[in-house]
Amino acid sequence: MCGIVGAVNRELNEDILNLIEHRGPDSKDLIKMEIEKNTVFLGHVRLAIQDLTSAGHQPMYSYNKKFIIIFNGEIYNHLELREKLNHITFNGHSDTETIVNYMTEFGIKSVKDFNGIFAFSLLDIENQKLYLVRDRYGVKPLYYYHNDTELIYASEIRPIQKLIKNEIDKENLATLLKLRYNPAPTTLYKEIEKLRAGEILEYDLRTHHKQLNSYILPIKANHNLDFDQALKRYGELFEASIKRQLLADVEVAVLLSGGIDSALVAYYAQKYSDKTIKTFTIGFHEADESDETSDAQETAKILGTDHYEIKISEDEFENIFETCVNIVEEPLGTTSIIPMYYLNKLVAEHGIKVVLTGQGADEPLGGYSRYQAEKLSNKLPRSLFNIAKPFSKLTRKESLYRALNSLGESDTTKRWERIYSLFSNQEIKKLIHTEEHKSQPLIKHFYTLLDGENRNSTDALMSNDIRMNLCDDLLLYTDKISMHFSIETRVPILDNELVAFIESLPLEYKIKGKEGKYIHKKFAENTLPKEIIYRKKKGFTSPTKKWFKEKKGLTYQNMLTSNSNFSNYFNLDEVKKIFTTHREGKKNMEKQLFNLISIYYWIEKDETYNNK
Repeated sequence: MCGIVGAVNRELNEDILNLIEHRGPDSKDLIKMEIEKNTVFLGHVRLAIQDLTSAGHQPMYSYNKKFIIIFNGEIYNHLELREKLNHITFNGHSDTETIVNYMTEFGIKSVKDFNGIFAFSLLDIENQKLYLVRDRYGVKPLYYYHNDTELIYASEIRPIQKLIKNEIDKENLATLLKLRYNPAPTTLYKEIEKLRAGEILEYDLRTHHKQLNSYILPIKANHNLDFDQALKRYGELFEASIKRQLLADVEVAVLLSGGIDSALVAYYAQKYSDKTIKTFTIGFHEADESDETSDAQETAKILGTDHYEIKISEDEFENIFETCVNIVEEPLGTTSIIPMYYLNKLVAEHGIKVVLTGQGADEPLGGYSRYQAEKLSNKLPRSLFNIAKPFSKLTRKESLYRALNSLGESDTTKRWERIYSLFSNQEIKKLIHTEEHKSQPLIKHFYTLLDGENRNSTDALMSNDIRMNLCDDLLLYTDKISMHFSIETRVPILDNELVAFIESLPLEYKIKGKEGKYIHKKFAENTLPKEIIYRKKKGFTSPTKKWFKEKKGLTYQNMLTSNSNFSNYFNLDEVKKIFTTHREGKKNMEKQLFNLISIYYWIEKDETYNNK
């Protein structure tokens, strides 16, 4: 796992490379190449996980010196890919060496054969082409800037931001307010974009033109398996994924919550590890339903892991907020960012460089209530939901409010947009005096790519969520925070073969009645006690609902100061109304407030704004 930065016709130096040094403290290198009339820079910082020797050093040439790669990620099936390259003599056993030679032999489109998490740059020296590639579920981010003669790209925003003049895009800010994150290709900057999940950017050094293509294929349904056959195959693929993702030359640990997903990951990690697995959990000093430490302790005891935990206070939460926004680089409305910081800090203190996590189960397997609501909406007349819509103002429960406001909409992607919406169009216009209009085409991109129109809308919604919400929200902050501590986070439930199999299954195997993740839970019954499998879902959250009600700290006062950078974008009277609504208990606005506070810290810190 590493960090990459590269450029065509823009000077890079070691200071730029050092901006992402936390992603790879074990070694680094920056090379300069002249290709015809172009100057190409390729920079790499390395976190050594496989092949700890210099044979894994990057940038790395192919065996025939025609290609050179800078690679961030892990390819779990690379040893299988090597079997197709018997004529090549390898210098070491790194996955980087495997894939640069694999693509040399089979072309850039062979990236579809890679089972792993990655973002990389491949330079075809002979044909004067440069490729940027992101893995199919977007576990690893990749940002870029492009103009008439230049291309700059990096694993994080800060190297690019340092090199160009930029400004905040208010339309993208409106999308962030609506969806609580910025889906690729958007960021809050006008000139900086990020690759979508499963996307290849081809850059021609002769013409300086770029072309974007997806290597994601439409999902093929398989309704020929009965449930028992599907359950057996699910178990085989799940177990194989864990075994595959334990591939490392360093110790591998597990982030353990109180739920089923990480418990299953930890069970099989322990099964295939030659020593006791370490597990790590975070909780809160204050009693709150979001605290999972006691549940995780019980799971760890049952599994026999070497378990560690940390608890944080409200002050610790607030004190690190601004730091986390800076680390993630993109404001998000997701409260679990803060506990993720302290959890990774704990892992780093124990010298661990690789962790497995249970992330990625809810989206493909139907673990969220919105999937059950979408399924229900297809069975009832939409007029019923429209009749109930006026009553949404009477409920304080956010999930019910969203359901009543969205399920009457007959247009599928418009309905999804309403399901996702953190702020309505009217609220966004009041907050920043800007219309929101980008979320619809962003949602439609994957809906079209995955043939959503010819699929069950609930299945299609889950598929979209994997490649949008999960990709550019949960996985994004997980990557940034873990790599801040030089830790590689792996997501075995997003194994290519496993997810492809899940997405091919009938919906009833995933959501049965009110039970989400049905096949997942049935498989878990073979290994875990039912008290773990059927615990009430807590999710990886924080006690912010209560904290935002009780505390009027400096952040609140500063946000409402008329001479702040934040006030140049936001209507402060409307912001104050949101705080008041939450504090008076009229409606739970913790996600909206977390989003606004994140944006506040981001704007106040943002060098682009401060350098205007």
